[in-house]
Amino acid sequence: MLKTGRPTTLDRVLGGVERLGNRLPNPFIMFVGMFVLISLASWAAAALGATVQPPGAAEATPVRNVLSGEGLVDLLGSAVDNFVEFPALGPVLTVVLGVGVAQGTGALEAVVRLAFYRVPRSLVPYVVAFVACQGHVMSDASFLVIPPLAALVFRAVGRHPLAGLIGAYACTATGYAGGLLLGTLDASLAGITEKAAALLPESGGYTTNIAMNYYFGAAAGLVLPIVGGLLISRVLEPRLPAWRPAEGDDAHVEVTRRERRALLVSGLVVAGFLALVVLAWLVPGSPLRGEDGSLVPSPLLDNLVPIIALVFFLFGYTYGRAMKLDKDERNVYTLMTASIKEMAGFITLIFIVAQTLSVLSWSGLATFLAVKLADAAQAVGLVGFPALVFLILLSSMLNLVITSGSGLWSLESTVMVPALMLLGLSPAIIQATHRIGDSITQAISPMHIFLYFILASAQKYEPELKLGTLVSRLLPFVPAFGLVWACVLAVFYFFGLPVGPGAGIHLP
Repeated sequence: MLKTGRPTTLDRVLGGVERLGNRLPNPFIMFVGMFVLISLASWAAAALGATVQPPGAAEATPVRNVLSGEGLVDLLGSAVDNFVEFPALGPVLTVVLGVGVAQGTGALEAVVRLAFYRVPRSLVPYVVAFVACQGHVMSDASFLVIPPLAALVFRAVGRHPLAGLIGAYACTATGYAGGLLLGTLDASLAGITEKAAALLPESGGYTTNIAMNYYFGAAAGLVLPIVGGLLISRVLEPRLPAWRPAEGDDAHVEVTRRERRALLVSGLVVAGFLALVVLAWLVPGSPLRGEDGSLVPSPLLDNLVPIIALVFFLFGYTYGRAMKLDKDERNVYTLMTASIKEMAGFITLIFIVAQTLSVLSWSGLATFLAVKLADAAQAVGLVGFPALVFLILLSSMLNLVITSGSGLWSLESTVMVPALMLLGLSPAIIQATHRIGDSITQAISPMHIFLYFILASAQKYEPELKLGTLVSRLLPFVPAFGLVWACVLAVFYFFGLPVGPGAGIHLP
């Protein structure tokens, strides 16, 4: 903790969480430990003759020992396939290739600056909140780009720059699962969910797609900015210490004529590409349609990943050409390679995640745990919407110490997805619910590295600012966004609205 005086209750709580989080190993080691525990648990369960009979199954099946000769042979024979065929691996890396071009040429940053440029003073908090709540499309780069730009926008219109910086960070973090655009988060979570759903053989091979939470996320991405803007202007900014711009301080977030032209050209190229895709989808007899000419589901929706990657690629590449960047600055191969290098940790984590899920599935422990958890939930009446509320609370608490979105969902999904599927809920609504919990406490997690980036950035305006004070300013966003998230979820659940194309609330 950075506090030097007498610690407050908040400081002591945060200090305890931080110390606890620091004792946890990195996600790779955690999954190695899980692999070992699952192997030992399968040995013990098999020795005790444990069996499991999911609802609808003709007969009970025994839990198998991973450490047996049969189990070891299966693991050796499937290790490579487990890794390269892991559902989240290909989609995420494919989208990252496109995002890398758009980010490397400066196209994404230019869009953010254009969104902020010349906004009326009274509307600045709401525009900042809106852009921040779409931030996940830039992945973690959103925490580095949006808050500092928001501070400059607030300063340019004579408002407190700390309100822009802290408010934008809070909205980016707590609204991370929402937004009108799809990105790497959607791809990684969908792949993990599909793998977890496959742990329940009775699911019939449930398949996911990158857009299966789109309606839900888009709705939240429109509602949350209103709440975020109110919190920034009515709660956060009035409680900040007085600030006056220094003499000669004339900060502006300008978008040059050259940048505007480049954004217009690249936007038109992307619009033309999307128009062609939609037209090809709507044409009768198109191969992009589903069986009997259906639009939902269809091959187009099942294969959105390469289309999204192409959108980012075309936007970034066209922007770079229109800006007449040097060949080195817009070198597609270099930009794509750099983006993949940044994913090295994710790729490494996927290897051990894939092996852990494989032994969990092969042994039958996943089904065993899911059935037991579902039985326990039913015994206490925890079914339907209350079960989803429980998942929100669980994810939000775990998110305080495990800030890797894909890592956390990899841990949770193996049990929660099969368990809630046994209660009749679809993997799509289960994933959407987890995304709420994974977002709302992200802003105040002491394990979130960008919290300390925001602290360092805020100290440029308030040198004496401490971590406890920063977190206290972020705290109002957590329950407020949590309540709005839950209300949006309730609307979708009780009105039976699909959370994405072809993705209903309940299993057929």
